[in-house]
Amino acid sequence: METSGSLNHSIDDAKKHYSSMFYLPSFKKALFIVAVLCLLVALFAYVVVPSRGFMLSLFFGISLFVLTLAADLIISKLLLRRDPIYNLRRATNLSLFSWTFWLVFIVIGVALSFPFGWLVWVKLCLLGFAAIVTLRIIVFMATTTAATWRRGLAVLLQPTLCLIVFLVFWAGISSGVPLKVLPFIAVSPVIALIAGLLFFYPIERLGRKTYSVSSIIPLFSAFIVDWVADINSPLEKFFEDMGEDADIEVSVLKFESSKPKAAIIVPLVHPGPFKNVGSSLLPSLMKREFEKEFGCDACTPLGALGHERDLASQAQNYRIVSQVIASSNFQVSSDLASPSVRVTEGAASACCQIFGDTVFLCFTLAPKTTEDLPQELGRFVSEEASKYGLKHAIVVNSHNSLTDIVDTEEHLDALRTAASECLREAVAQPTKQFMVGAASVFPKEFSLKSGMGPGGITAIVVQVQEQKTAYVVIDGNNMVSGFREKILAALGSVDFGESEVLTTDTHAVSAVVTGRRGYHPVGEVMDQEILIRYICDAAKKAEGNLEASNVGCLQLVVPKVRVIGEARLKSMTKLVDKAIQKIKQTLIPVFGLEGLILILLLVVL
Repeated sequence: METSGSLNHSIDDAKKHYSSMFYLPSFKKALFIVAVLCLLVALFAYVVVPSRGFMLSLFFGISLFVLTLAADLIISKLLLRRDPIYNLRRATNLSLFSWTFWLVFIVIGVALSFPFGWLVWVKLCLLGFAAIVTLRIIVFMATTTAATWRRGLAVLLQPTLCLIVFLVFWAGISSGVPLKVLPFIAVSPVIALIAGLLFFYPIERLGRKTYSVSSIIPLFSAFIVDWVADINSPLEKFFEDMGEDADIEVSVLKFESSKPKAAIIVPLVHPGPFKNVGSSLLPSLMKREFEKEFGCDACTPLGALGHERDLASQAQNYRIVSQVIASSNFQVSSDLASPSVRVTEGAASACCQIFGDTVFLCFTLAPKTTEDLPQELGRFVSEEASKYGLKHAIVVNSHNSLTDIVDTEEHLDALRTAASECLREAVAQPTKQFMVGAASVFPKEFSLKSGMGPGGITAIVVQVQEQKTAYVVIDGNNMVSGFREKILAALGSVDFGESEVLTTDTHAVSAVVTGRRGYHPVGEVMDQEILIRYICDAAKKAEGNLEASNVGCLQLVVPKVRVIGEARLKSMTKLVDKAIQKIKQTLIPVFGLEGLILILLLVVL
């Protein structure tokens, strides 16, 4: 069975690949580099054939640049105008890579022209033409689902227009050269197409074996469209088709005074898999919609579960959100709560508080890594709670410490022991009337790239007699080790007792930056002092609106929600690495053979 840790590792590997694939220069920078490359080609032409004159060679380079820009405009504005990827910037960047690739062959040709004559330079230029046609075939096959004729024209347009300029230049040296090389120009794109198809064949075969689909290329295109253009619908369509139905449990702990005061909502949904896909945005979406409906602060910390419950699409998010909102007008009746209690067992820590007939319990392994916890742990707490006559148990994974070592499985027994002892101590405490305050802040300094999701920071403060407990929920994906302790110390300095800091585990921050994880946990690149100041401000604001409150719990089931499923998610994330391995295995044989055939054709010219 796939453990949550190994599944997380597979997903993080996939996020790292995709998050580093699509960094491109700006349009102006790409255009400038293309201009420089074209002028370099002109300079090399002058070096090889100085008899053509510097000004003619300069005009040759300017013509290459103008036709390259014209081709990019035609591709982005006409041929692929409806394609979300190929705007002018990306079309120009593709031309930049094409020219960089072509220039390698041109430079080799220049070097060989001195001992062997200028015709060698011509042949290396032609070999470069075939190489960039191959490159563009691969790129357009993998990144767009446009009609075949549109892709074909997009492949050939820029190289062909530029080759015409080469032919005119060569004709000025020897009028017979263009006719002599025409057979190669006609045949080489066909050979390049065959090489491209052979290159994709093992990946397609892998896709058919893994997913039983006729072609895996549309799936890759859907991934790329999301990462490059933030359009998630094509990828979510695949997830919907490949997914499975599951009944989703949601727990709502609602506090009211004269009106709704605060809510802690814990759906047994993992907020992933990445970026804007599936349930990645569910925590902030749930918070926003609940607050809009009930006019109170809400937060959505992570439950005890892993990636086996990633939703297939944002449409499924709205199904859960709408059901929660429709069901949350329930009556709250209890005005009693216990003090917050914390128990530590080895590396495991559990803090819990009883509200009426409900226990609210948070787990952490901080400062060790606190990653996804198994659902069995939540069921264990529910069974223990029922022994004390408690009707509801809301179990939260604080998800608030991250190191390079993930050893959650080794601490499961300690987590169970800590939970059992913590629950026993909490039940033994006298319950008293309590007050609740809540506040949210949205730090303008922090963004998705720095690890802060759109849900910002929510603080819910509970006061039972003299004890003030702050539950701080940050919309982020985990937290650097040691930072939780700094936050708790800061909260303690302003009279908040047994508090806890939690993250939502939102994957909206994942795959939006380059790096070994593909995201930044809370506190890694943020200014920690500024963040702590925001957290303390939120807690003080919540303290400032403390009111005597009642509490109630609702646990509902949203039936037949489409989830990606652990098996599918595992295979899809591993497909990335498997595909890269296949590419490495086929790269040299396929393109080495293509190069050999093309060289032999050039030799006989």
